[in-house]
Amino acid sequence: MPPGSAFAFEAEGRLRAFCCAGCEAVSRAISGQGLDEYYRLRAAASPRPAPDDGDDAALYDTELVQARFVRDAGDGQREATLLVEDLRCAACAWLIEQVVARTPGVASAEANFAARRIAIRWDPAAARLSTVIGAVRALGYPAWPFEERRLAQVEARERRALMRRLWVAGLGMMQVMMYAVPAWIAGAGDMTPDIEDLMRWAGLILTVPVVAYSAQPYFAGAWRSLGQRRLGMDVPVALGIAVAFAASAIATWRGTGAVYFDSVTMFVFLLTGGRWLELAARGRAGLALQRLARLAPHAAHRLVEGSGERTETISAAALRPGDRVLVRAGETLPADGTLAADEAVVNEALLTGESRPVRRMRGEALTGGAVNAANAFVMQVERVGSDTTLSHIERLMERALSERPRWVELAQRASGVFVAAVLACALGAGIAWLWIDPSRALWIAVSVLIVTCPCALSLATPVAITVALGEMARNSMVVSRARAIEALAVATDFVFDKTGTLTAGAPRLLETLSFGGHRIDEALAIAAALARHSSHPLDRALAQAMGGPEAPSPEDYRSHAGAGAEARVDGRRVRIGRAEFAGALHGKAAPLAWLHSPDTVVWLADERGWIAAFRIGDALREEAPRAIAALRAMGLRIHLLTGDEPRVAHAVASSLGIERVEARATPEGKREYVQALQRLGARVAMAGDGVNDAPVLAQADASIAMGQGADLAQLRADAVLLSGSLDDLVRSMRIARRARAVIRQNLAWALGYNLLVLPLAFVGFVTPFVAGIGMASSSLLVVANALRLRR
Repeated sequence: MPPGSAFAFEAEGRLRAFCCAGCEAVSRAISGQGLDEYYRLRAAASPRPAPDDGDDAALYDTELVQARFVRDAGDGQREATLLVEDLRCAACAWLIEQVVARTPGVASAEANFAARRIAIRWDPAAARLSTVIGAVRALGYPAWPFEERRLAQVEARERRALMRRLWVAGLGMMQVMMYAVPAWIAGAGDMTPDIEDLMRWAGLILTVPVVAYSAQPYFAGAWRSLGQRRLGMDVPVALGIAVAFAASAIATWRGTGAVYFDSVTMFVFLLTGGRWLELAARGRAGLALQRLARLAPHAAHRLVEGSGERTETISAAALRPGDRVLVRAGETLPADGTLAADEAVVNEALLTGESRPVRRMRGEALTGGAVNAANAFVMQVERVGSDTTLSHIERLMERALSERPRWVELAQRASGVFVAAVLACALGAGIAWLWIDPSRALWIAVSVLIVTCPCALSLATPVAITVALGEMARNSMVVSRARAIEALAVATDFVFDKTGTLTAGAPRLLETLSFGGHRIDEALAIAAALARHSSHPLDRALAQAMGGPEAPSPEDYRSHAGAGAEARVDGRRVRIGRAEFAGALHGKAAPLAWLHSPDTVVWLADERGWIAAFRIGDALREEAPRAIAALRAMGLRIHLLTGDEPRVAHAVASSLGIERVEARATPEGKREYVQALQRLGARVAMAGDGVNDAPVLAQADASIAMGQGADLAQLRADAVLLSGSLDDLVRSMRIARRARAVIRQNLAWALGYNLLVLPLAFVGFVTPFVAGIGMASSSLLVVANALRLRR
């Protein structure tokens, strides 16, 4: 500023000085608006928000709040997924599961510690959600309705807290080592008694924060387990730390005896470091579900009704069916709906795995979570919130994460028994060495307690299952029941439906023959009128090919699974479907048409005779031959099970090299075919896409529904192949087999390690220091081995 410049004005009875004209102008504006309180408030301490005491569970009983995360489970029950903090092992998940399942009114509870979730189903007439949340919190585990935002906050908070504990443990360990090393290397008489006492007391003082702060989660977990009368993974860990520290503290006080402060701090540091790496691994394992949750945008541009193209930005959760939404280039579709513009190009890669953008025309369906890959367009919302395809996929994956396959249950039962065995072995070792050499009894007992802690056994299966689920999701296979991984891994036979599974699922009408003087356009109109009531690909082909006048809406429509459909049209009863089904109306033999054609023939008849026949073709999927060859190379026996005519089924089977064919199969016949294979000892996997496939999908050991198939098929299936690509199916089969191999390796290592080190620790060859390294390394090894599934 120029020399001699002065900027000031009088306000509230005092002169205010400023550095420049700009600040003076701003201050005059503040005072001129009567906002002088600003100057007092800016210097006052900011008020801190009151801490959340967790008493907000009652809020989750209100219908308005539950609408965001509670779903109708049928039979008057509801279901929801809760996010649970501080889960450190499968024992924690088991404990929560048992307590919640015993809560009156709760029908089921399934927890997954790797995903930090618990899926609950309850009767709202007999239990309140706040009661369930309160039961979890009473155990010492904070619980909330699952939200992606809160999960990110929880993960960040856990990482920070664990890193602080790891930092304290590491710093304490290094300092204790500085005082322990001189005692290790000093010869007899090299160190005076007062220096020895100094070393001991320094080690004690430096170990206290490590035990009190860094090891606090292990003591808290052990206390929770004992409070529920169960021996969890934290019990032997906490007991080993407490005994070693207490004995070393007593030896320090007395000035005689061995101290193991170095072993205690090293053990806590390695164990905490292992937990931190395990936390990171669990986070990576759940990335697939998190990516799905992050697909849904938080905001949407809704067109204001009656204002032309003017939009308003609202929360995506506030959208309702019938709203019209503007989706700009590069934005994510906020809900399911239909295209209200002439055309659009969307990228559904994160939903279906198809990397190439797809073109949609006016009136075609759009899926929430897809990305607008071209120009802006307008869509009409059809489904929102929990009804969208994206939410459906999330629920399938959450159900899979919450379920426990047989492998997990066996590992949990084994680990529970193993903890009791570890404690018994440690006690036995201590008693035995009291007779052999009392001076070593305590340390050998502690070594046995630490080195054989079954943490690796409890981690062996859940981490591998979680990683496998994520990897299969990356390959467009959304597993809804975790047991499917085990079933796919041991499958001996793979049964395929034809239409929509081995074929592209987009059949088209190739040729039409009319009989009895009926016009072709008249026959097509009648066929299309019946076809509109069905979602079968053949019916869709007839509906799309309709030309000429529309037939009136059919009356008394009835569907006959595996045969066709019938209804009353213009006062006459009409049937469409197989020749024998349609011909039963009039009893006349079918005309000789297309006897040797490999295409599907659909017949239309009324009570007077034949009306028309439709030849419908559906091309094989491009990847079908190599996918079938790959599955056969895995040692699987391939079957084709279809309701089509034998000539059609055998034509498809011969082109793919499938030898086992069952044609003209009804839904019940398909189920009986799979049952017969199972009676012979086969483990059957099945892939299909139609409503008629629902019974056989439920019967198979592992069932896969194609992503574009009927909703009922997807509901009954163990997994949904979103992309519909058989190449993705083959990749998922390989992941399932690799997951089984990794789980076997992990279990073999965990059991083999304990069987190897137990006798060594029992005879005194393993010190507490080495025991800590061995136990932590064993846990890290099984986690690292499970992460190989991501390669």
